[in-house]
Amino acid sequence: MGNRNPTHRVELLAPAGNIEKLEIVLHYGADAVYLAGKEFSLRNFAENFGLDEMRTAIRMSHAAQAKAYVAVNIFARNQDLAPIESYLRHLAELCPDAIIVADPAVVQMTREVAPGIPIHLSTQANTTNAAAARFWHSQGVQRINAARELSLSEIAEIAGSCPVAVEAFVHGAMCISYSGRCLLSNFMAQRPSNQGMCCQPCRFRYAVVEETRPGQYFPVAEDGAGTYLFNSRDLCMLAHLPAMIESGIHTLKIEGRMKSIHYAATSVKIYREAIDHYYAAPEEFAPASHWQTELDKITSRGYCTGFYLGDANQTVPSYDAPLAGAYPLAAKVLAPAGMNKAHVQVRNQIRQGDAIEIVHRKGPPVPDKVQNIIDDHGDVVPLAQPGSHVTLRLSHDCSRLDLLRRRPSIESA
Repeated sequence: MGNRNPTHRVELLAPAGNIEKLEIVLHYGADAVYLAGKEFSLRNFAENFGLDEMRTAIRMSHAAQAKAYVAVNIFARNQDLAPIESYLRHLAELCPDAIIVADPAVVQMTREVAPGIPIHLSTQANTTNAAAARFWHSQGVQRINAARELSLSEIAEIAGSCPVAVEAFVHGAMCISYSGRCLLSNFMAQRPSNQGMCCQPCRFRYAVVEETRPGQYFPVAEDGAGTYLFNSRDLCMLAHLPAMIESGIHTLKIEGRMKSIHYAATSVKIYREAIDHYYAAPEEFAPASHWQTELDKITSRGYCTGFYLGDANQTVPSYDAPLAGAYPLAAKVLAPAGMNKAHVQVRNQIRQGDAIEIVHRKGPPVPDKVQNIIDDHGDVVPLAQPGSHVTLRLSHDCSRLDLLRRRPSIESA
């Protein structure tokens, strides 16, 4: 297929649901982050950012040589228009690197009240063809997030024939509905999904009830955990990274503003390594052995390639409960504390002797063991509870914002 623009290195765009997640994805190598205010985005139940926090977030991103994009991608109702206009005026003063929108009215409004800020079009706008991409470019849009339903060859055709840059998801959860335009949440919980209040009913458990047998619930498929009629598997295009880059895609986006720092760190770290590995020797690219193993350590619904490769089996819903990672997050490093010591914030209970691994910014995780735990009084204690700050003595050094994971107990033996 050939790289459409060999002078451009593909951008890795990571989710930042709050300041902590922002710090983490910047630490692990994101080129850009997407975030949102307290309203007007599709993840209003994420912690998100007040205006002062957003100013800080943009400064932090720029200090890390990364870009910051702000999502204002709800489909606005009449009563939303005036508040959105006011909000956009505030954003214009903060100077993010782009504003992500979906609604045509908000596109026009952004051009008028924040004319110096690039406009990126959300996947919610479901741009499915090159003519639509050219239309949006004529409206001042500089980048589109391609509709999730497109194949990689269709995206390549858009990227090769339009002046607009193309962004596409490379990893994370996928909505079961058309480009995320879903009414289930509105119907079942009066929480409009396209205004940022989705309750994720596609992840609920469902059964069938026969009309004359009220109260008798019949599973659609035999599964002890329940039946997930709409439950798509998570997207993972790690093995097909060269094809995505060579299609002409400008930006690879990781889903997950509401997910954990463990998810954010692991996904960003692995795709950072993979992208850098590709550019070091494109013709010799081969996934490192630990990359997929690392992605398997974070919670997922199983992985697939979505619609990209035209394989219908990849879009069959998953009938299994989410796969919890076997390597739970143990702690976040707040600061090195001397030779082989780290001051940490505990996220799950840690005991002396626990087998752990250190997730550095680069390379495979480093196996280690908790030699001892020192509390804030300087006393050695047998365990540390979640939320506490303690110092761990290990066998290796750590850097600030490195994560520590607990290895399965079988490895402790």
